[in-house]
Amino acid sequence: MLLHPNFDPVLLSLGPLAVRWYGLMYLLAFASFWWLGARRIQAGLAPITRAQLDDLLFGGIVGVILGGRLGYVLFYKPDYYLSHPLEIFAIWQGGMSFHGGFLGVLAAMALVARRQRLNWWDLMDYVAPLVPIGLAAGRLGNFINGELWGRVTDVSWGMVFRGAGPLPRHPSQLYQMALEGLALFALLWWFSARPRPRAQVSALFLIGYGALRFLGEFAREPDAFLGLLALNLTMGQWLSLPMILIGIWLFTRSRA
Repeated sequence: MLLHPNFDPVLLSLGPLAVRWYGLMYLLAFASFWWLGARRIQAGLAPITRAQLDDLLFGGIVGVILGGRLGYVLFYKPDYYLSHPLEIFAIWQGGMSFHGGFLGVLAAMALVARRQRLNWWDLMDYVAPLVPIGLAAGRLGNFINGELWGRVTDVSWGMVFRGAGPLPRHPSQLYQMALEGLALFALLWWFSARPRPRAQVSALFLIGYGALRFLGEFAREPDAFLGLLALNLTMGQWLSLPMILIGIWLFTRSRA
């Protein structure tokens, strides 16, 4: 049995300002997106220029933050935020949804594609391999904060988290970092290293993320305010199923 290190969520304090680990993870996510995107442009594997990459990054940041927050509000706590609407804007209190952020990025990329006169699917195929490292950083941030812990377990690497009771739990944040982040990145980076039919890289992202998130949720403790839903699946699993199905359809269609 292991003990969670109980990191201080504040990395550095400068007077009234505080630099938090989780905020740093977001910065790392956006920086990795830009750096990997620049490498793809240099390798001739991108439908955009370096100048357009800056617009793409800005759109992605807006999409992640607005979509992630609104997705959490609508998917996880609609009744609460309907009664406390001003707290929707209190993002410093936590509460972000990947699936909401994903939809926000799709919308942002549609606006960028229209503005830059690009094909949306070409743009999404370019973006997909740039995302998983940022997802890995986000899960590392969850682990540092000691949040979104796993289910109770008797495995030797089970970890006791502050606020989660005395029993050891799966460090599911690290599982998800490895699956949805590092493994998905390796798969997409390899698959997109040579030309593929339009929309096929995007399809593989949908299938890969959806399946790996679905698998990882079996080790993650369901949200206390939701618990397990129909068929003993979590909200994360139910939201991932449409991604898998749409991805399979899209992959098959792209090969036609």
